[in-house]
Amino acid sequence: MERRFLIISASMGAGHDAVADELARRLRRDGHRAARRDVLALLPAGVGAALRGGYRASIRHLPSLYSAVYAAFFVGSPHPDSAPLAALAGRRLMAEVERWRPDAVVSTFHLAAQVTGRLRQRGRLQVPSTVVITDFAAHRQWLHPGNDLHLCVTEAAAARAREGTGRPAAAPGPVVSAEFRGAHRPESGSRSSWREVLSGLAPGKPPVLISAGAWGTGSGLLPSAELLAGAGFLPVLLCGRDRRLLRTAARRPGVLALGWVNDLPELMASACALVDNAAGQTAVQALASGLPVIGYRPLPGHGAEGVYEMAAAGVSAYARDPRELLTSVRDLASPGPARERLLTAACSVFAGDTARLIRAARTAATDP
Repeated sequence: MERRFLIISASMGAGHDAVADELARRLRRDGHRAARRDVLALLPAGVGAALRGGYRASIRHLPSLYSAVYAAFFVGSPHPDSAPLAALAGRRLMAEVERWRPDAVVSTFHLAAQVTGRLRQRGRLQVPSTVVITDFAAHRQWLHPGNDLHLCVTEAAAARAREGTGRPAAAPGPVVSAEFRGAHRPESGSRSSWREVLSGLAPGKPPVLISAGAWGTGSGLLPSAELLAGAGFLPVLLCGRDRRLLRTAARRPGVLALGWVNDLPELMASACALVDNAAGQTAVQALASGLPVIGYRPLPGHGAEGVYEMAAAGVSAYARDPRELLTSVRDLASPGPARERLLTAACSVFAGDTARLIRAARTAATDP
């Protein structure tokens, strides 16, 4: 029977929308209907844009301020209504629900989870609500007891969700497009164009990707690239949509700077490691690709917490300083026991199908 699913994401970078789009694709593949909405567009006029701009500016220019905000509003025991903005989006979300008539609502961003949990707890939202936690660190804004189910990246995050909400939680793993799965397997060898480009630019130098996210954000990106270049690697800096960073990095000798990459699976299949600062979607795409991930100089707040949790789960390495970064890259860029251990652990995190659990939750959930 065809079901209708309303997925609430957020245009904060690109990761949350990527998860929402992949869930919608899987649901449609199985004969259902799915629509995606941006929770920032459900806020009063101008509020969503201000929230996005303020967050982007703070992590770029005022990291200590964002760390303080994160500590005040995201760390600690969860409790209902800990997100004041959630009340502002409720009316417009209910208008979307009445228009779309979904059989279930799915959130892929923490503010959306607060909105749906609040409405569900008050009896206004009558259909099941599932939260897909995209972060390795399940901070308290993800957790609202009004939601029926939390689906997490790791069992540690699922345990925190169960403890914090008293509701069911499971750990099917990250939501990643099938294009990334097993990109480094031998049968994926036909993906050669990026490999040819990289080997032509720097023969004999192993390519190492450095992720700056969709916004090109991070500290020490250029020094990290220059460090790797000086150690005999080809650093490939993924600048996202930040044209200024792209122009600046392109002038650095030995560094390949790229803007937004549409064929990222192929690029990952041609690299030997990823240096990451956020434990977000790029990192889990690398895990799915069989590309070792090294956390380094993480973004403040959720970025740092996610990088630490990712390393604690045993699926990535964490480098505390330039010396450890070079050691980790050297250990993981070539075949060997350290690389195999990490990739085996990374593969195991993809434990289930999130879309299947969402479909199952639609029939199993009861009103709170």
